[in-house]
This record gives sequence, structure tokens and C-alpha cells, in this order.
Amino acid sequence: ARGGLIEARSGYLPSVVSTGFADKRQTQSQTSLRQEDYTASVRALENVYTGGAVSSQVGIAELNIDKQNCELQETTNRVAMDVRIAFYDLLLNRAKVRVHEDSVRVLEEELKTQQERLGAGIVGVLNVRRAEVALANERPELINAQTQLKNSYLRLGELFGIDFRSGPDKPRFEVAGQLQYEARHPDLNECLARADTQRPEIRARQKDIEIEDRQYTLDRSELRPHLQVFTGYEIYNERDPAVGPEFNYGYLVGVTGTWHIFDGFATKGRMQATRARRGAAVQALEATRRTVASEVRSAFLDLKQADDVLESETK
Repeated sequence: ARGGLIEARSGYLPSVVSTGFADKRQTQSQTSLRQEDYTASVRALENVYTGGAVSSQVGIAELNIDKQNCELQETTNRVAMDVRIAFYDLLLNRAKVRVHEDSVRVLEEELKTQQERLGAGIVGVLNVRRAEVALANERPELINAQTQLKNSYLRLGELFGIDFRSGPDKPRFEVAGQLQYEARHPDLNECLARADTQRPEIRARQKDIEIEDRQYTLDRSELRPHLQVFTGYEIYNERDPAVGPEFNYGYLVGVTGTWHIFDGFATKGRMQATRARRGAAVQALEATRRTVASEVRSAFLDLKQADDVLESETK
């Protein structure tokens, strides 16, 4: 995007152009003109009036930088959120492994106790079978928790950019921390208003509308005259010997201008397409706002549900 801004700003700076050609006619009718024809020149050109084209191009380039910054911020926020979630998942799965290991150990002791009581004739075979079934049911839970813990390491390592192709079963890092929760009770309307003004996705869609407005001005500039001033140095030959010597040179200065009186409705078509894209950009902005509002409401309800579940599980 910054490269596009440099390109757009070039319209404000002079450009230096060199041109030239040379030819020689092998045969020509009876004439006193020389057979050789050549010219070479170096010119410096500066835009004087472009109908708003250059300023529109610069404005579009600056808006594109803002848009790309918004998309970069959106990606940064998303990655930061993914890292936090993966970090908490790893802590949770690590705690689950410890819980299931304790459960397996307790159930193994319970099975041993029931077997000893069976040998002493205190309990029946059914008690031993129940202890065996409880232990057999708990061991897959431990294996599943260990697998989830490995997946958590892989997921977090993926977000770090770590290559696990050589030894994926051995984590190359360790995390420190405990699962702690601080209750928060945000206001839904405040969350909606904050998201509508700060979410990068919404700002990026707003930039799209501004870009199309600038593009419309750029398209319309084709209907206006364009003026350039130039100065340079030229070397050329005079084909007619009666006019002067063959080799000539000198400085030159002048003004060039173009004005499309009629271009076959090409500009009209571009302007119509730009208006359509602007309308689509407006609809995309509204759709993004609805999506963001839905995400905020969903997250708000999830948080409320999580508070209720946490309170119930704590009791």
C-alpha cells in the first residue's frame, strides 16, 4: 500500500523522458530532400492541471494504507485472541490430566481394597466388578485428556510459528500459569457501541466507501482537460537542404494538453460501475455491522452462561 502511495505522488513530481528515432530511405522519388531523418530529445514534463486525477489517486493510495492498517489490526487482534484461548485451553487440559491421573490412582486403590475385602469374605464379587468397571471407564478419560493436552501444545506452537515436523510428540516449550477467573459484568449497550466504533472490520469497510468516492472523482477527471508544461533539449536533422544545415539542436519549452471531447461513453461506463461498487460497499458495511453486533451479543450471552455454570460448578 505504501508503494501505491509513492506511485500516486509521482503525479506531483516532474518526469524526465527521452525519445528518439532514426531512419534512412533506401529509395525515394526524385526530390532534393535528404534520405536520412533522425531526432532525439530529453524532456522534463510537469502536470499543471489533471482535472483532479492526481489528487484522487493520492487520496485513494492514502485510504488504501489506512484500510491495510485496519486489516493488519484485525489480524493482530484475531491472532492475539487465538493465542489467549489456546493458552487457557492448554492450562485447562493440563489440569484435566492431573485430575484424571488422581482419579485413576484412587480407583486403582479402590479396586485393590475391594479385592482384599473379597479375599477376606467381607464383600461379594459384584463389588470387585464395579470397581473394575469404574477403573476401566476412567482410563480412556485419562488417555483422552493426555491427547487433548498434546493437541493444545501443537495448536499453541502453530500460533507461535514453531515447526513440529521433527518430533511432534515432544513440546519445545512450557507454559506457566493457573486458571483464574475474575468476574466481569459488562453492559451490553456499551459493548455494542464500543465494537461499532473500534472494530477494525467496520473501519475497513468505511474506507472502502471513501475509496469508491475518490475513484468516482478520478473517473470523472477523464472528462476534463489535462495540461502539461515541458522543457528539454532536442537534436534533429533538417531534411530540406534549402531550409538549412542537416544537423540542428537547441532547447525547447512548451505546453501540451488533451481533452476527450467524446470517448465512446467509456468514462460514463466507468463512473456507472464505480457508483455500483460504492453501493455494494455500503451494503457490505451494513452487513459487517450486523455481523459484529451479532458476535458481541453472542459473546455477551456466552459470558453470562459461563458465569452461571461456574457458580453452579463451584457450589
